[in-house]
Amino acid sequence: MPFTKLGLYSSILRAVATKGYGEPTPIQQQAIPAILTGRDLIASAQTGTGKTAAFALPILNRLGPHQARGPRVLVLEPTRELAAQVDEAFREFGQFSDIHTALIHGGVGFGKQRNALLKGSDVVVATVGRLMDFLHERTLNLEHLQVLVLDEVDRMLDMGFINDVKKIVSLCPKKRQTLFFSATVPPEIEAVARFALTNPNRIAIGRARTVSESVTHAIYTVNQGLKFNLLVALLKKTDFHSVIVFTRTKHGADKIARQLKDEHHSVTVLHGNRSQGQRKDSLAGFKEGRYEVLVATDIAARGLDIAGVSHVINYDIPMTPDDYVHRIGRTGRAAATGDAFTIATPQEANDVKAIERFIKASIPQLKLEGFDYKALPPPAAHRPTALAPDYKPSRTHGQRPAHGQNQNRSGPRGGGGGGHGNGGGGGNRSGRPGSGPAPHAKGKPAGGQWRNRSGR
Repeated sequence: MPFTKLGLYSSILRAVATKGYGEPTPIQQQAIPAILTGRDLIASAQTGTGKTAAFALPILNRLGPHQARGPRVLVLEPTRELAAQVDEAFREFGQFSDIHTALIHGGVGFGKQRNALLKGSDVVVATVGRLMDFLHERTLNLEHLQVLVLDEVDRMLDMGFINDVKKIVSLCPKKRQTLFFSATVPPEIEAVARFALTNPNRIAIGRARTVSESVTHAIYTVNQGLKFNLLVALLKKTDFHSVIVFTRTKHGADKIARQLKDEHHSVTVLHGNRSQGQRKDSLAGFKEGRYEVLVATDIAARGLDIAGVSHVINYDIPMTPDDYVHRIGRTGRAAATGDAFTIATPQEANDVKAIERFIKASIPQLKLEGFDYKALPPPAAHRPTALAPDYKPSRTHGQRPAHGQNQNRSGPRGGGGGGHGNGGGGGNRSGRPGSGPAPHAKGKPAGGQWRNRSGR
């Protein structure tokens, strides 16, 4: 079914064509007509399936001309990066209309955001913490609100924002349309849905707790002291376009970035201790190809919409199996292919089994040909110390897991992540020149494309 059959106005269809979208994704095919009816909606779909366009297009279609009296649409996001990408999507899809949008998030000053609200914006895309600040100072009121969107609701729950979300919902007019969009809908979210929604439609695309079939998985088991050596060896032999390396902690992300910089990789970092300017530059530089490797905590595991992420490498096992699904969802997006490698220690075998139970699939256990698994780890004193050029080390070096960053509300006000939409993942790697599977133990496939990068 083409977009022209979904009941969208010509100005919206023109913007869709300008974006280069072809056929709507399954979540878009089902959600757009449902939202156009005005009913409440709970929609869940795997990451990378185009959820942002699924709600932005019909909302813009319903708004009509600009009105300066106050926001008619409020979109709540758990993190800064997600908010920025959703705001960009509304601007692009509404480029042939006079709709005004405002982006509200922490990590920057209040002035420009306050002015945008006072001038009157039809659509406000906001993180929870900064929105609460403007509500408290009465710069913003929600009395004219027509549509409330709670995006990535499961992430908001994880970050401890549900009480604030309930407060925001209570300030909205009772006569409104409310839309829940989430990768998963656990029982806790059902309780919030009963509070916020009225007789909602329900759409579920794909099975819960599953990973995209376009992503190939592999586990590489190695002793703790050789993890970084194996990471370097994987990068040397992998024919990648761009790679996200996930760590559990902010300090760990800084350390790995320093070491990879010393190995002559172009590296940037994304985690909660970086300033908004640093985080914006990191994402922009990674998207533009200035950096080939992004080292990140789970702040980047939700909704990061970057074309061409061919590989995700879990340097650390994620805190929960659900986090595994979200991490690897950064590759293989929009029907493209991708590879997900996880570096595990022998002591983490039970964690690997928990992930396999969660996704209801086994993950191949591979060995990298030519890597010395019996080598002695390098002395700590000999570790590289060069800094990646684009950032300063964190001042906080605690080992608190990235998933626990939500305990400090100043972090989530500008957390990490990305967007949705039809943005693609890595290209079709089968046609890349010089690619071919490397031999592995017991003849198992590599799970990725390989070449000799020793001349880098």
